[in-house]
Amino acid sequence: MQFTVSREALLKPLQLVAGVVERRQTLPVLSNILVKLSDTQLSLTGTDLEVEIVARVTLEQPGEGGELTVPARKLVDICRSLPDDAELNFIEENQRVILKSGRSRFTLSTLPAADFPNVEQGPGDLQFACEQHDIKRLIDRTSFAMAQQDVRYYLNGMLWEVQEGQLRSVATDGHRLALCTRAINVSTPETIQAILPRKGVVELSRLLDGDGEVNVVLGASHIRMSTETYTFTSKLVDGKFPDYERVLPRGGNKQVFGSRNELRQAFGRTAILSNEKYRGVRLLLTDGLLTIVANNPEQEEAEEQVVVDYSGDQLEIGFNVSYLQDVCGVLSSENVKMTLSDSNSSALLEEPEEGDSVYVVMPMRL
Repeated sequence: MQFTVSREALLKPLQLVAGVVERRQTLPVLSNILVKLSDTQLSLTGTDLEVEIVARVTLEQPGEGGELTVPARKLVDICRSLPDDAELNFIEENQRVILKSGRSRFTLSTLPAADFPNVEQGPGDLQFACEQHDIKRLIDRTSFAMAQQDVRYYLNGMLWEVQEGQLRSVATDGHRLALCTRAINVSTPETIQAILPRKGVVELSRLLDGDGEVNVVLGASHIRMSTETYTFTSKLVDGKFPDYERVLPRGGNKQVFGSRNELRQAFGRTAILSNEKYRGVRLLLTDGLLTIVANNPEQEEAEEQVVVDYSGDQLEIGFNVSYLQDVCGVLSSENVKMTLSDSNSSALLEEPEEGDSVYVVMPMRL
């Protein structure tokens, strides 16, 4: 195997693929990436047995084909350390790879390509194509609400739900919920649900950076997304996601409209003196005014007042201020709409003008 490739063409796909590779591995070959060459088509594959990414690079000159595996981190570090305009020459010799670039020369150990595991791909039940920016938006709008290390393992991921003509993403950690829906060209007689694990969500978000279509294949245990330059495959979480429709508060009779930026800054300032563990703030709602109050065990207090569009009964309700900050951070509208009913019911936050996302935040007892 022998080929020449520019650092510029190789570095980004190499970093994306190496991102999947775990630093600590039980199988030595899992610390490596699989390098395959056929004529001018170079493919790089990384996996941790749950998520697999294949990146494709087209070489300017055909090389001598073959396949082998090389240490992922070392190859990334070498490429990163070379000058921007460097050319890399790969030569395979006696189960080693010799990398030459200018006056630099590196010899890396290899492992047989036959030992490299394949993420088994079952038959795809549903196939459709949509725009990359739709998938990216679904992730950006909801991923912050995924649980981190919950014993309810199915919450440490994101629900993808396909219905006739739409794709929806839902994430919740049990205290808050984020939901985003995009209209796409898909035909399915029934609702199909799949839970993508947290790592899959993170890696997929890194891959989606441009325009163009992505082809999606959804099976019973795997999801695969492909573009011209990469293929992403992930195992799905085997579990039952909670019925999120039941969590969405209905019949809230108190509607508050406020400037998203003013609210975000006010939440940020009061958060400084909130209890570091529980992050609780009190919201006092009166005609035309929202007062945000935070206290902590050191008897310190912060108070902010924000002018809002509200008329109705007075209401006092407690929330985790971080959750409110997160929602204000992902929304892009000028104003935010908050629907409340009483001090024991969840708040519904959304964009006032026909947005595609809704957020539910449970109240706290303070």
